[in-house]
Amino acid sequence: MRVLAPAKINLHLRVGKRRDDGFHPLLTWMCTVGLFDKLIFERAPQTGTRFSCNWPELPVNQNNLVLQAAQALAPSADLSIHLEKHIPHGAGLGGGSSDASRTLLALNALLKLDLGKDQLKAVAAPLGSDLPFFLHEPSALCQGKGDLVEPIAPPQPGWGVLMMPDISMPTPAVYRRFDELNLGSQLQAREIDPNKWCQLNSRELLERLVNDLEKPAFSLQLNLAQLHKELERLTKRPVRMSGSGSSFFTLYDSEEEANHAARNISTGLTIRAIPVDLAPQIRDDLHANHATRY
Repeated sequence: MRVLAPAKINLHLRVGKRRDDGFHPLLTWMCTVGLFDKLIFERAPQTGTRFSCNWPELPVNQNNLVLQAAQALAPSADLSIHLEKHIPHGAGLGGGSSDASRTLLALNALLKLDLGKDQLKAVAAPLGSDLPFFLHEPSALCQGKGDLVEPIAPPQPGWGVLMMPDISMPTPAVYRRFDELNLGSQLQAREIDPNKWCQLNSRELLERLVNDLEKPAFSLQLNLAQLHKELERLTKRPVRMSGSGSSFFTLYDSEEEANHAARNISTGLTIRAIPVDLAPQIRDDLHANHATRY
C-alpha cells in the first residue's frame, strides 16, 4: 500500500498560557499543503514490524512516530514499513505527525480493522497534538491540545510559497522560551470566523494571520528573525512562520504568482522556496476514488 503524507501549515496560531498539567491550550487553523512524504506498507512473513527510512539521520526505533503509531494500533502485526522523507524535520510542517496519522489510516485499511475516525483519534491523540488534525484534513480549526478538531473549508487562496531555511527548531525549546517571556493569548473560540475568513483573498487573509510562537522562536534564533524581515521585504507581503518554526509561508491567489515568488526568493536568498497548493488533492491507495479538497 502506497500512501502520501502531506505537510501542513498553521495559517493562524494562538497559544494560551501554560496550564497546571504542563500543556498550552491552542487555537489554530491548519491546512495541508502540496509537499509530501511517502510511506510503503506491506504484510511481511516475519515476527513484528520492520521499519526503514531513506534519511539515515532519522531514528528507526521507538523514537519515531511511525513505529509508535504502528505498535499502538497493531502491536502484534507482521509488517514492513518504509518511509521516504521529503518534509524537513524540525520545520513546523508536521511531517512526523502526518506520517504517523497516515500509518494509522493505512494499517486500519490494510489489516481490515474497520475502526472509525473517533477510535483512531483516541489512538492518535496521545502521540502528538497535530495527529488528530491529519485524520480530518485538509483544513480544520483545532483547539485544546489539538484534539478538538472542526473541519472547515480551505482558504480561498489556492496557493502559497513555503520557505524552508536550513534550521531545525525544537518545539519544546520554543515553548520554554514562550513561558520565560511570560507570553500567552486569551483564546477566543470564535476569533476565526470560517464563513468570512475562508472567502478572503490572499492579501486580506494574510493581514489577519498571527503566530504567537514567532516571538519566542525569533528570540532563540536571531538569524530567523532577520530572515523573516528579508522575506517580507522581498515578497512585499506578510510572511508567517508555521508552527514552532523554522519554516515560513505566504499566500497567493494563483499558481503563476506563487511560482514567480518562489523563483525570486530562491534567487534573492540562499534558502529553499517552493510553490505549494493548499488543501491539495491526494491520489494514493487511501484516496484512489476521491479527492480531499472540499
